[in-house]
Amino acid sequence: MSKGIAALTVGTLSLLLLSSFGRHSLEEEEHSIRILFYNTENLFDINDDTLTDDNEFLPEGTRRWNYTRYKKKINSIYKTIIAAGGWSPPEIIALCETENRKVIEDLTLGTNLDKFDYGIIHEDSPDPRGIDVCLLYRKDIVEVIHYDYFHNTDTLENDFLTRDVLYAKCRVMDDTIHVFVNHWPSKRGGVLSGDSKRKQIAGLMRAKADSVSTAGKDRAKIIITGDFNVSPGDKVLESITSGSDRDTLLINLSGLLDSKSGTYRYRGIWEMPDQLIVSRFLLSCESGLCTEPEMLRIFSPDFLLFMDPVYPGLSPFSTWRGYRYLGGFSDHLPLLIDLKIR
Repeated sequence: MSKGIAALTVGTLSLLLLSSFGRHSLEEEEHSIRILFYNTENLFDINDDTLTDDNEFLPEGTRRWNYTRYKKKINSIYKTIIAAGGWSPPEIIALCETENRKVIEDLTLGTNLDKFDYGIIHEDSPDPRGIDVCLLYRKDIVEVIHYDYFHNTDTLENDFLTRDVLYAKCRVMDDTIHVFVNHWPSKRGGVLSGDSKRKQIAGLMRAKADSVSTAGKDRAKIIITGDFNVSPGDKVLESITSGSDRDTLLINLSGLLDSKSGTYRYRGIWEMPDQLIVSRFLLSCESGLCTEPEMLRIFSPDFLLFMDPVYPGLSPFSTWRGYRYLGGFSDHLPLLIDLKIR
């Protein structure tokens, strides 16, 4: 059934999902914005980048990654974005596991997303495979005042390179929000694999968030999102939201979601590596953009899921299962949060 739904036209798909996942009316949409985070699962083009290790995603590589598969992948991400938006696609989109600016331009200019005039924030990261984090924003609604990529070369281990942390200060609906996008090192090789690196990046993230909070006199509206490759209760993530006299300034909303849900399924068990943290002021402010814990949710329509052939139950309909091509969307589900004017 999932493959059948995936084959529907985008227009039909959007109509099917509006009642369940969309913003309820055009009037309401005018007073809210939607932010999406999505791990796109290896969004590589088919061209060889001699500066990175992208060989497996070449036509002659181990995955036999060709133009047809690449275009299907681009269209799959596009369909997900359109369906997640409701009446119109999200105003801010944070993505990870994107290879380069070209794949982002193919997504925003080579599909019907070109109607929405998305701006792109992207820089190549030092990751050996060349995968990056990026931010897309609708230029008719969002103004990017400033952005930066943070990479603490003084504290990260010399032999280890990973994705930078993206920071963007945005003006939206006469208000200011600060967005951080992360993609932390994975646990490949065991639970402790990459642990020290994640701690170092968490320290960097905490310092940058504290700096924004201090500059805003603890009234800054901050959103920290990404694939952290650990669960919400992990100590390394708790070091961002607690552990000092500023321990109530940041709240991990993902930790408040149903413990049986998740954005990624590993050996039949749902996990929550993709998360969203907000400043307390974004929840408690009396004017401007604000949000509530229940406004964060996992976007999990039927077409993003399939019946797992190994572990009973539904799993994300991924592009790959190991090295076997499935032709799905991603092995992660997206996160959505709405901000509304109070």
